[in-house]
Amino acid sequence: MRNPNRRSFLGLVGLGAASVAGGGLLSGCSKDPKGAASATNAEQAAGVIPHHKPLELVPPDIKGVRPVADGYAKYPANLVDAVTEKVGKTGKPISATVPWWGPVPPTAGNKLIEAINADLGVTINFSVQDGVTYGDKLNAMVGARDVPDLLCIPGWEINKLARFSEGVHVLFEDLTPYLAGDKVSAYPLLANLDTASWQDSIWGGKLMAIPFPTDSPFVSALFYRKDLTDKAGLEAPTTIDGLYEFGKKLNNPGKVVWAFGDPFGEVQQILGTPGSPNAQAGWARTADGKVIHRYETEQFQQAVEFTARLFKEGMIHPDLVGSKGGDAKTLFKGGKIIAYPDGLGAWRGMQKDTLKVVPGFNMQPMKVHGATAGAPPVRWGGTASIIWTFVKKGQGAERVEELLRVLNYTAAPFGTKEYELQNYGVEGTHFTRDSSNAPITNDVFTKEFASQFVFLGGRPPVIVGGPDVGNYAADMIAWANEAVPFLEKNPWQGIKVEVPSKQAAMEKPTEDKINDILRGRRPVSDVSKVVTEWRNGGGDEAREFYAKVLSDNGR
Repeated sequence: MRNPNRRSFLGLVGLGAASVAGGGLLSGCSKDPKGAASATNAEQAAGVIPHHKPLELVPPDIKGVRPVADGYAKYPANLVDAVTEKVGKTGKPISATVPWWGPVPPTAGNKLIEAINADLGVTINFSVQDGVTYGDKLNAMVGARDVPDLLCIPGWEINKLARFSEGVHVLFEDLTPYLAGDKVSAYPLLANLDTASWQDSIWGGKLMAIPFPTDSPFVSALFYRKDLTDKAGLEAPTTIDGLYEFGKKLNNPGKVVWAFGDPFGEVQQILGTPGSPNAQAGWARTADGKVIHRYETEQFQQAVEFTARLFKEGMIHPDLVGSKGGDAKTLFKGGKIIAYPDGLGAWRGMQKDTLKVVPGFNMQPMKVHGATAGAPPVRWGGTASIIWTFVKKGQGAERVEELLRVLNYTAAPFGTKEYELQNYGVEGTHFTRDSSNAPITNDVFTKEFASQFVFLGGRPPVIVGGPDVGNYAADMIAWANEAVPFLEKNPWQGIKVEVPSKQAAMEKPTEDKINDILRGRRPVSDVSKVVTEWRNGGGDEAREFYAKVLSDNGR
């Protein structure tokens, strides 16, 4: 399947990017190379997805050009009560497993969980697992067919579970009878989730999960320290040659400052390389209808040559050159690198947190531009969803409906009392308010919060500003709105595609070879050899599969 952007997701929850092999159903650290690929028929999918019924409970301050989310420059003065009845009916506790990239909060005496359970009218018992090793936990649970009532699985973990397209129907409830079409009206906050995210939640023609929509339609942006470039009297570049000159002027290893983190993905987009690695597994379709992979394009070759030059000339921080890599975020915040790529979800948290220790810190994305003045770039799209919550199979209709009411509650959008409770806790216990009414969390919140309820249900993405992040909301939406015309159109949009196993197995070895070329460990002339090896190892077979999917769907 298409690979959601983990970096974007972890940035969304304010964390930043950070499996055990086995046999049998739904296990293993990578796809079974003998496994068959699959794709959901688009016409079939259209008959099972919920009808989108958008809500606008609190009007936004800034409108995004779809698919960009709307924004709020400040926290709403008055919150809406979106769920007025108790969700729990059976009195039976609910088990749920979610990931978390931080210290595991206490279960007993957790006032945040107790408050939300009280509001729901049902007890949810959470098993919060280390996000770094979450794949291990998933493999153990699904291998033993012992899953909780509600199980969150991030997309990048699904991508490691062999034969998931088969096993999902063994372990989890088919939600089609409960949510398809107008049936979703019983769960209005779920009906508020966009169509694309529901299309991404179909396996084998059945609606199998509740989606967590991604925060941004874009894979990444190239961020730079505008406070430092202003001080140096430099403008952000608007061409690929300008990007090189930008790096030359700012690179100063003698003062422990380098121009870039690894910008290879951004360079590819500036040069117009088609084939989002996230939304399309690298595939695209040419104007004459041929299916090609980004590896095979002239733009990709140019991007390798350009980025290899940056590495060779020492413009990329040495910590990011080694095989183990380095922490680009820390280097960026410390002014050790001037520009680096990241998911849009990382922006708000970094701006807010770094301003506390670096006065004047100003993180901005470089304006979208092409190789030359006026040349169109490509902006890669991400997947519509980045995490899913699955319902354990075989619990009966009454129980499934109760669990869906819980997930409807957890999908409450920004501006509701339910959203505030799940994201900030209880006023006076977990947070106080600043002069603009925005919640300011405390140490109790930090101890007890692990996005437990947030991870359970998708909520519509939103861009929220505030006095602690300057003009973030306006800047974010302005950048994204300007980028929308260059967002790559996905020929497979609306079709759930599982990446052919041979291609999935070849992905990391191929990327490792390309990284060796970028870092000067192999000559740039080896690109053609690497691409040939990739084609022979499964790339050409995958091309036939992707082309057939389009043909079967009349595209």
